[in-house]
Amino acid sequence: MTREEKATVIEDLTAQLADNSTIYLTDISGLDAVATSALRRACFKADIRLSVVKNTLLAKAMEASDKEFGELPETLKGNTSLMFSETGNGPAKLIKTFRKKSKKPLLKGAFVEEAVYVGDENLDTLVNIKSKEEMIGEIITLLQSPAKNVISGLKSGGGKLAGILKTLSEK
Repeated sequence: MTREEKATVIEDLTAQLADNSTIYLTDISGLDAVATSALRRACFKADIRLSVVKNTLLAKAMEASDKEFGELPETLKGNTSLMFSETGNGPAKLIKTFRKKSKKPLLKGAFVEEAVYVGDENLDTLVNIKSKEEMIGEIITLLQSPAKNVISGLKSGGGKLAGILKTLSEK
């Protein structure tokens, strides 16, 4: 690879790092062709982009990036694959599901919404991260719950003023 080709790859990686808020570093070495194909297919179905990168080029792209990757550059040893996703827990769920059949991929680290996770022991933590849409849904449900309780209590009070006051005092 020429110096110009390396510079182009670093620029492309830097742009990808800048454009994504969810970045997973994984190790998929040792997967045979069938397992690798199955992993790529699963990533495609889950809208996760998977690519294998050279550690030195990724390290330079991380340095050139505006993001603070913390300890992630230290995990760039051995084979490294990148997973980019729109949802913070998508790649973690895919890895966990895939590992029911295989010991790989291993999680080296992740950058999710400016938080850095290093090590495979953080996989369960990453699986439990809620997306923005899930959080908004939960907040709306929590906000609607008291109103629903009051309305149902008012209906059960028979619509009389004494019943309404009793229901409101209980709530």
